[in-house]
Amino acid sequence: MASAAATFGGGCFWCIEAPFKELAGVESAVSGYAGGDTPDPSYKEVCSGTTGHAEVVQVEYDPDVISYGDLLEVFFTVHDPTQLNRQGPDVGTQYRSAIFTHDDDQQDAAEAFLAELDASGAYDDEIVTEVEPLDTFYRAEEHHQDYYEKNPSQAYCSMHIPPKLDKVREKFADRLREQPVH
Repeated sequence: MASAAATFGGGCFWCIEAPFKELAGVESAVSGYAGGDTPDPSYKEVCSGTTGHAEVVQVEYDPDVISYGDLLEVFFTVHDPTQLNRQGPDVGTQYRSAIFTHDDDQQDAAEAFLAELDASGAYDDEIVTEVEPLDTFYRAEEHHQDYYEKNPSQAYCSMHIPPKLDKVREKFADRLREQPVH
């Protein structure tokens, strides 16, 4: 089967990109922007909070190896879907929790997953994750790609990304690749 794509926003894209790259079946995880009105925005423009875009990661994956449902499960493991327009220290609509769907099947699956998650009582607070069709994905500047790999000792990265990687490695040990995607 051909590869498929999924797009997620859950705070800083560096914090979402690195965990997805750990998974078997993930062919690439690309940082970028989606959900706004400004064509081909820059990082500085998105960070200003005026473009309407969220920082996102677009995951190319092999559905014969990893399912969209698996990706949703990982996404909700590595971010807090109850924080409105923020993730930890990152505040603004550009850091919102969002799933940008590529087709009706993804839309239905994401909405069902959210309903199930909500009904399970997994979170004390209301889940605020948005689910909307992907209009356009804009790839972020090259220096934002593979950022954690290139800058593991950068203060923000060293504080926020290892706990997310640890969660994925522990909870999804059976779905990890032998070597992360580069």
